[in-house]
Amino acid sequence: MTASRLIDHAAAPAAAVTGRPQRVVPMVVGYEPIAEAVSIAGGSSFRYLMEPVTAVAVVFARGWLLIDGGFDPVRVRDAACRRESFDYENYAPIVPPGYPLCDQVAEAGLDWADLACALLTHAHFDHTGAARLLAPHQPLLLQRREWEHVRGTRDPRGDFLFRDDLDRAGLSLVLLDGDTAVAPGVTAIDTSGHTPGHQSVVIDLPDRTIVVAGDAADLRANVDGCVACGSTVGHDGPERAHAAASRLSALDERPGTEVWPAHDPEWRVWREIMHSRR
Repeated sequence: MTASRLIDHAAAPAAAVTGRPQRVVPMVVGYEPIAEAVSIAGGSSFRYLMEPVTAVAVVFARGWLLIDGGFDPVRVRDAACRRESFDYENYAPIVPPGYPLCDQVAEAGLDWADLACALLTHAHFDHTGAARLLAPHQPLLLQRREWEHVRGTRDPRGDFLFRDDLDRAGLSLVLLDGDTAVAPGVTAIDTSGHTPGHQSVVIDLPDRTIVVAGDAADLRANVDGCVACGSTVGHDGPERAHAAASRLSALDERPGTEVWPAHDPEWRVWREIMHSRR
């Protein structure tokens, strides 16, 4: 049994948005030290990067969508919960003051009540914090393979999952099967490998197309060099991760299309936010 309400995408109501995407709002909602070898295959296990934890709002004429949601700040700031949740060697989640996700949503002129739904690139705990903020009419969209991974893992800690972020009363889960149009101008695409049901999100704006890569490409080097992420799940994970990197690189080569890596501290979009906030 599951506490969340499960909905197949074919039976789900259309996202409560009007028109097509007008703009995106990039957000940096936390930080984490990550070995380069985790982010890119062949990287150094000695060199650590202070990687931003990111999220993106997709704004329509009416309503908006959220892609990923960072950490749950309560879990990070409560000392006992922090020890229980994040006591890994050389790992320390960082959340800036306030509630960075909600604060930046408000600064962008968005109302949380107008959020139509949220998309989850994958279920690692540095992406799922906002799931706790969703009302039953604000569904969370993820791949069916990812949900099966969350429900079936025998080692949530080893798989970096907080099952209770996603399996709780009052949360509606919409399960996708591969490439799926989730709203006008917004398509979830299969980029599995990092996790069994990882997905990236393609956003067609009036003047360009943005692809939110998630952890299929932590760094721009994954995209520019067509190199897989360094952390995968399953016997076929490395093969799938390579296919995902190839797919993202091919998309990035299309005129007017840009792939955004999830955790690159040098990527200009995230760097500009980090330098502008005080």
